[in-house]
Amino acid sequence: MGSGRMRPVRSALQALNPAEIAGVLSALPLPERLLLWEMVDHEDDGEVLLHLPEEIRADLVQRMDTVELVKAAGDLEIDDLADLIDGLPETVTRQVMQALSAADRARLEAVLAYEADSAGGLMNTDIVTVRADVTLEVVVRYLRLRGDLPLHTDALFVVDRYGSYLGTLSLERVLTRDPESTVAEVMDRELEALHVDLPADEVARQFANSDLVSAPVVTRDGRRLVGRITIDDVVDVIRAEGEKTFLSMGGLRGEEDLFAPVGKAARRRAVWLGINLMTAFIASYVVGLFEVTISEVVALAVLMPVVASMGGIGGSQTLTLMIRGLALKQVGDGNTATLLRKEVLVALINGLLWAVAVAAIAWLWFGSGKLSLVIAMALVINQTIASLAGIFVPLTLERIGVDPALAGSVVLTTVTDVVGFFSLLGLGALILM
Repeated sequence: MGSGRMRPVRSALQALNPAEIAGVLSALPLPERLLLWEMVDHEDDGEVLLHLPEEIRADLVQRMDTVELVKAAGDLEIDDLADLIDGLPETVTRQVMQALSAADRARLEAVLAYEADSAGGLMNTDIVTVRADVTLEVVVRYLRLRGDLPLHTDALFVVDRYGSYLGTLSLERVLTRDPESTVAEVMDRELEALHVDLPADEVARQFANSDLVSAPVVTRDGRRLVGRITIDDVVDVIRAEGEKTFLSMGGLRGEEDLFAPVGKAARRRAVWLGINLMTAFIASYVVGLFEVTISEVVALAVLMPVVASMGGIGGSQTLTLMIRGLALKQVGDGNTATLLRKEVLVALINGLLWAVAVAAIAWLWFGSGKLSLVIAMALVINQTIASLAGIFVPLTLERIGVDPALAGSVVLTTVTDVVGFFSLLGLGALILM
């Protein structure tokens, strides 16, 4: 493609920030993606790679030479570099580490010492600290001498002579309070520091609950200040968790490339299709047990999808609420019984309501009062069992260490199909034959 035709594309790229460029790259098939990647300003390579889904980032990293990768990594902040460096080739990682100053290398190693999905892995060690016994006037002079502040600095952290965290001093108080006041007199002692081992999802929850812009991070013993977490990193955590949960409910891996090669995508999805096939055979086996009943009362076969479908929808509603509640830590041993009673009552009310409606339709359709009774009873039973499954399936999966969002819908579908078919055909065999 001629350079003249590509000039408007280059101009459009220059108007986008790295996150927007990453979004465009993710939405393009591989040939167009590679062409556009070549047009990205090399000074933005590192930031763009950070915002790309993991699979796309790994593919582009494999196609970049060592010089490009070292340059891209060297342009990043330490906390961002920590997110990128694990996916770089070992030779590139070594060169990046060698290119850093001794102070930056120590800061990077401090972050890499912790799990990526923990407060320690999210933090940035570039912090501004002050002592409690100095005046605000001294703080202002110190900030002027220091010059630039780290990004998203809304407060300074107060420490003692040993580096132990004491509290925060907002920039608003530095500017508006009496310059002769000491830091100890005006600082905020209420903001609790985050421990380095705190899971990333809990970090995000605390930011959301307290409307934080930044938060201090302390060592495992809760004393020494080692870094801070800022809102931009927390937003990334929230977005990643949301995408992971959404994709998991379809049996897909988080951050999967929309335009992944056909073979790779097919292999991934084949696993869950195979699991679903096995559960479908379980439901088919249950139906096969009542082969004689179905052959005698064909109407039961016509109504089977109604019972299974209604149970599936009711169960999935409860399952979705439970997965959300577990993710937000709103569900625990203390309130499970209350939640169970509430969901069973909801299921009974809806089951009875729609049982009457479906029974009326069945009576008008087939002219059989007994058949109407069978499907009404089966629908109530399946709705009730579906609500119980919607609660206990995710609780059980979480307890055994399986992601409820990933496997919950498969298990729930099996339960509602089996119970729906068994109740309808079993009652049909008892009442109609």
